[in-house]
Amino acid sequence: MRVIAGAFKGRRLVTPRGQATRPTADQVRIALLDTLGPWLPGARVLDLFAGAGGVGLEALSRGAAHATFVERDGHAVAALDANIRTLGVEEATRVLRLDVLRALARLAAEGQRFEIVFLDPPYDADLTAATLEALGGGQVTAPEALVVAQHPTKRVPADAYGALHAFRARRFGETTLTFFRAGG
Repeated sequence: MRVIAGAFKGRRLVTPRGQATRPTADQVRIALLDTLGPWLPGARVLDLFAGAGGVGLEALSRGAAHATFVERDGHAVAALDANIRTLGVEEATRVLRLDVLRALARLAAEGQRFEIVFLDPPYDADLTAATLEALGGGQVTAPEALVVAQHPTKRVPADAYGALHAFRARRFGETTLTFFRAGG
């Protein structure tokens, strides 16, 4: 896996071995980050179920100010840490090795707010709705934040979760990105 665009374009990223994580396909990552492009400069990004960090690191490469990664798998966190060191972005990142719902509670308690949130839960765990419900409470999203859920095309999330309202979906075969905006 490589960084696709921006300051780190072409830099190689390591991915964890095994089946515990599923890196976001290049085609999906390109479409996601191209769509988010206008909102990336200076943004604080939250990458949930981060794996090796491809989405959050790509966001940093394209001008985001900071990325917080949440991942509980040890092999994925080791790969993520290696990628952060390789790119030299330690000062612009934070890694939480926690379950996503616990991490969201911690971030809310700390008063952390993010302009962009990306979630790509394991498809077999069906955590999309629970994560969106937690995010819909607004405790970690900035006003008018963008939240993007990657999910199986056949499992469409609801149109709204609390303060989050869906406004766009992009399909890539068996994978779909659904875009939500906080506050309507």
